[in-house]
Amino acid sequence: MAAVDVHIGLARLCDAVTIAGLSRDLIEAGLGWEYRPERIARLMLSPDTVTVVASERGRCIGFALMTFGPERAHLVLLAVRPSHRRLGIATRLLDWLLRSARTAGIASVHLELIDDNAAARAFYRSIGFSETIRLPGYYRGRKAAVRMVVVLRAPGATAPEWRPPARA
Repeated sequence: MAAVDVHIGLARLCDAVTIAGLSRDLIEAGLGWEYRPERIARLMLSPDTVTVVASERGRCIGFALMTFGPERAHLVLLAVRPSHRRLGIATRLLDWLLRSARTAGIASVHLELIDDNAAARAFYRSIGFSETIRLPGYYRGRKAAVRMVVVLRAPGATAPEWRPPARA
């Protein structure tokens, strides 16, 4: 299967149940289930949140959820089903969100991940994220996290003004 068979687009509210299930099974396994459908739906309804899904033949195979502030964005969740990993899907999901962040004038994007998730750490490093700090007991007092950041522009610098294309 090629990643070109996968559609990346904005999530719909009806995707909240699937996204929550993927979070429970792929991100939060063994930690308790914090991102239940109701919480995902609330996040999706927030004007400060963008949620994208990767789908194949109408089935959600991955998703990413990012919140936006005035200067910083936070990648809250990102997951791809194990059967569809290493096909560039996570890269495409994250690329969508990073392009959105740049367009919005965001200075930096932050995330946390479980410290012992070497594959995720390598993935984020390959995109340009750097590790900033290790947080012992971050996940329910049981697992350490690593915080990572990618800088998109100098903090406080004025983002270039967007202008519509000139009409021909």
